[in-house]
Amino acid sequence: MAVQSSGVASSRVAILTDSVACVPPALVQGYGIQVVPYQLVWDDQVYLDGQGLTPAEFYRRFRASSTYPTTATPTMGQFIAAYQRVAEHAEGIVAILVAETLTSMVRLAQQAAQEANVAVRIVDSHTGAASQGFVVLEAARAARSGATLEQVVAVAEACRERVGMFFAMETLEHLHRGGRIGKAATLLGACLRIQPVLTLAEGQVQPVTLTRSRQRALDRVVEETAKAVGTRPIRASVFHADVLEEAQQLAERVQREFRCVEFFISEFTPVMGAHTGPGIIGIAYCLEEPA
Repeated sequence: MAVQSSGVASSRVAILTDSVACVPPALVQGYGIQVVPYQLVWDDQVYLDGQGLTPAEFYRRFRASSTYPTTATPTMGQFIAAYQRVAEHAEGIVAILVAETLTSMVRLAQQAAQEANVAVRIVDSHTGAASQGFVVLEAARAARSGATLEQVVAVAEACRERVGMFFAMETLEHLHRGGRIGKAATLLGACLRIQPVLTLAEGQVQPVTLTRSRQRALDRVVEETAKAVGTRPIRASVFHADVLEEAQQLAERVQREFRCVEFFISEFTPVMGAHTGPGIIGIAYCLEEPA
């Protein structure tokens, strides 16, 4: 099945996103969010992101394999099918997708919308991972409260200005190989035994600093988040790729040091992991009020 569905949403505006948003399954289910998965291709076998290959299986294989997976955007058919499915119970759709600067997802969704028999609005989140997920969830809450199609779009567009993320990586190799390294390419010539701290801003991976240890990298992730949010209440997520124990420790720190009105741990899907490799860990946030 091309779309992860959670049943019939109770609002007249349906929310659709892609699997890069890494929205936890319980929240997908609770808000009736439709998730269109990317495709993962590995040794001539095609998987739908989040289906048929668990993150644990993916990362175990990634660490041991001599071959690398590649990824592909959903097909036009997947999007059209998703729109048709949603049209059965909603008057309109707001599709909140990963930054257009990183993939062709927004363009595909727009093309497919021309074939839909329901009103579709596309919102470029300007980000990805859990930061994108927070935009999706904000829109889902607005839709659940009875907002109109255009009101939900406005909520999503406002929310994307209040999200951000900082993260540490074990290596830049995989981002570079997949062409998603952005301005962090300036770090490629650095000493191999460094832990880069990065952000995703303006639709690009951008360097923040270099550190000499994993612990210092995590400290800087927390420090940069604190600079960005101050004492304001936030929705927060610790995201990771196959480093759950570290994520749990960082989660305790985040909940202790920040005013979290919502918090969850999210794991990178196989498609995300194909571009970052294992070992990434970071904090995504959404300010509850404008800066």
